[in-house]
Amino acid sequence: MSAVYGLYSDGDAAQRAVNGLRAAGIAPGAITVITGEPLEHQEFFEENKTTWIWYIASFGGLAGLLASTWLTRMTELAWPLQTGNMPIVAWWPNLIVIFEMTMLGAILSAVGTLIVTAGLMRKGPPLYDPAVTDGKILVGVQNPSAANLPALERALVAGGAGELKRS
Repeated sequence: MSAVYGLYSDGDAAQRAVNGLRAAGIAPGAITVITGEPLEHQEFFEENKTTWIWYIASFGGLAGLLASTWLTRMTELAWPLQTGNMPIVAWWPNLIVIFEMTMLGAILSAVGTLIVTAGLMRKGPPLYDPAVTDGKILVGVQNPSAANLPALERALVAGGAGELKRS
């Protein structure tokens, strides 16, 4: 992986760099911004805010609900036990299994979505610099084309980069 990035000391300088990269023709999805703390008041914070995790977790919960309802009902109907004047399918005890399987489906699908969307299964190393831990803000582009490299470096330096790095 090759990358060019700058390290900035405050959010306004990072925002100027992001605006410069956009002006240089870089798509907003190709710009990487990494901070050690949230910067909600900056415009770049709103870029990739939407997520599907709620919908996927809800679908996982629904799948767990339907599967556990089918499992408990079909199990009781496959091996009917006559217990006095009680029904074969007893819903009150089944609700425990149904609830647990609903939560299991929702939790597993949410964790799976988090692993995929956070990029924890990626093969290559992510764009990162240890200075982010010390309070710097990283703004960069991964795998830039050689033709765009001078324009990218100018945009990052014009933003006020304390350091400009290539990896």
